[in-house]
Amino acid sequence: MPRKLLVPYKSVFSHFRAPRGLHDSLMMNAARSGYRVFSANSTAACTELAKRITERLGAELGKSVVYQETNGETRVEIKESVRGQDIFIIQTIPRDVNTAVMELLIMAYALKTSCAKNIIGVIPYFPYSKQSKMRKRGSIVCKLLASMLAKAGLTHIITMDLHQKEIQGFFSFPVDNLRASPFLLQYIQEEIPDYRNAVIVAKSPDAAKRAQSYAERLRLGLAVIHGEAQCTEQDMDDGRHSPPMVKNATVHPGLELPLMMAKEKPPITVVGDVGGRIAIIVDDIIDDVESFVAAAEILKERGAYKIFVMATHGLLSADAPRLIEESSIDEVVVTNTVPHEVQKLQCPKIKTVDISLILSEAIRRIHNGESMAYLFRNITVDD
Repeated sequence: MPRKLLVPYKSVFSHFRAPRGLHDSLMMNAARSGYRVFSANSTAACTELAKRITERLGAELGKSVVYQETNGETRVEIKESVRGQDIFIIQTIPRDVNTAVMELLIMAYALKTSCAKNIIGVIPYFPYSKQSKMRKRGSIVCKLLASMLAKAGLTHIITMDLHQKEIQGFFSFPVDNLRASPFLLQYIQEEIPDYRNAVIVAKSPDAAKRAQSYAERLRLGLAVIHGEAQCTEQDMDDGRHSPPMVKNATVHPGLELPLMMAKEKPPITVVGDVGGRIAIIVDDIIDDVESFVAAAEILKERGAYKIFVMATHGLLSADAPRLIEESSIDEVVVTNTVPHEVQKLQCPKIKTVDISLILSEAIRRIHNGESMAYLFRNITVDD
């Protein structure tokens, strides 16, 4: 297929690099006052991302101290005046999620009481985003967190690839949900030499729309893994085998309900041809990797000779690095929205793509009151 078909997407990437593109606009505002960028915790990963962003903006990192007291309480001290300024708080989410949330809440409240004009949280991975739907006798924790952030003083949020886009409706203030797909597409084009012989794979029907978006922009085929080998305990909790078996149930004599069938998934099948191809599994989050490892085994059985996993947020919890290293997966590519340096040391298959550039430009545009539409060029709703 001719190379010229990919020019529109290459042009997007070139805009991210061009001297008259984002870099120029960032440096034009290097000396502009009226905003500060703070790091909400002192971990190396968060500080590194904050420094990358401030370097691109030509600004200095705000002076603050965030630490844990001996009794476990979080303390935040702002070391400079922020009165009447736009404040951007960079917060990555390490393994201790609840501590990171408290750091963000306390820093936002400290800036609010210091008379900051606007307080914008830059949270590349929004925590508790998987708890955005009602479960049996559960709660929508993501909605609770959104309310807490608003109460603490945040007036705007910049995040990336929310697990469910409907989460934006939980907030009473604007949310900019940026996309990492241009950077991951660029990685595929530049780092996978034979990517034209690849097929984009959705490991479940739920991820099919995202996979289709990638496949269309790369002009590649699409495959979907459907079904499951066996039902898990979590599936049973979610009502997969409802209704439960009830003996001697009392029913009103005049009430005849239709027969309710138990929910079951069919055996695993792969819809699409992956034989002799490079399989690229795409998703938004890679946390517990068992499903990715199982998908890789299935694709290997179907004839795929290389298997890549592309995801925005690399949480990689528990034994994820070891399982990836021992699996049929050749490479896992994630962005630096979440700290994963320890996991990379344990598993050389994990690669990182830097997304600080788009966060920097988002900060600049919000501060200057410019349109954010440029950051969503050639990006579909299904990303």
